[in-house]
Amino acid sequence: MFSGVFLINNVFAHHVLGRPSYSLGADSNTPPSMQVETQIGEYYVTYMAFPAFPKPNQNGRVNLYASRIDNGKTFDGEVLFKIRDDSWFSSKEEILGTQNIDDGVYRQGFVFSKAGNYIVTAEFQSGGEPYVIDFPLRIGEPGSIGPIGLAVFIIILALVAVNITQRRRLNRMKAQQHHRDNSEDET
Repeated sequence: MFSGVFLINNVFAHHVLGRPSYSLGADSNTPPSMQVETQIGEYYVTYMAFPAFPKPNQNGRVNLYASRIDNGKTFDGEVLFKIRDDSWFSSKEEILGTQNIDDGVYRQGFVFSKAGNYIVTAEFQSGGEPYVIDFPLRIGEPGSIGPIGLAVFIIILALVAVNITQRRRLNRMKAQQHHRDNSEDET
């Protein structure tokens, strides 16, 4: 029969989908917060932002892939990354860094101290032509009231103020008319 001795072997995973487990980071298996694919000039450009939900004061990165439309050859030069606040009153632009290609990808790290909407700009030159690509990036939770909500709030506030002013004016005119009518009756 059977002797009753069982051997249990512990198996530890060293690779996940062909990648060594020690090279996996917190955002390695998460999808990007967004992925944009576009065609600009002579290039197909793919842009991704990691982690899936970037937060203030946490490390994140953007990946940029650029390949020629005609032959699929990867762009092999420098890409300048810039950032600006995506608000109505902000025009200040900061340079995040200049990156060289690394295994077919341009990677730019970032850390934002404030939540908000930002525009990341990637710039490079090829064949004497400048290429400028803008991508939106959301850091942190979206605000409860956006620009449209703020505009609606201001319009409603203005309508209420006009309504109150008109009512007071109408009441004042009625009171003056009432005083005139009473003074005419007494004479």
